[in-house]
Amino acid sequence: MNSNPQIEYDEDVLLLEETTDVRDLIVYNDDHNTFDHVIKTLIDVCGHQPEQAEQCTLLIHYKGQCTVKHGSFDELSGLCTAIHDRGISADVL
Repeated sequence: MNSNPQIEYDEDVLLLEETTDVRDLIVYNDDHNTFDHVIKTLIDVCGHQPEQAEQCTLLIHYKGQCTVKHGSFDELSGLCTAIHDRGISADVL
């Protein structure tokens, strides 16, 4: 006789996950803004370090665009507006 009975558990576990729709803030190349202006904008608006802002600006210039920040739409929309206010083309995609 078994003194330790085996008990079977059959339970459903509900897993709650917080999903966020991660978006990209993309800055586009143009012919009017200087490297210095775009670098300063990325530092001021996006919080980039100078080296990161310079690398992004080079990518923008040579590739035509660069993703400068990831986040939710709510986080990025204000940054996108601030970049537009400085005369630079950007989108949240």
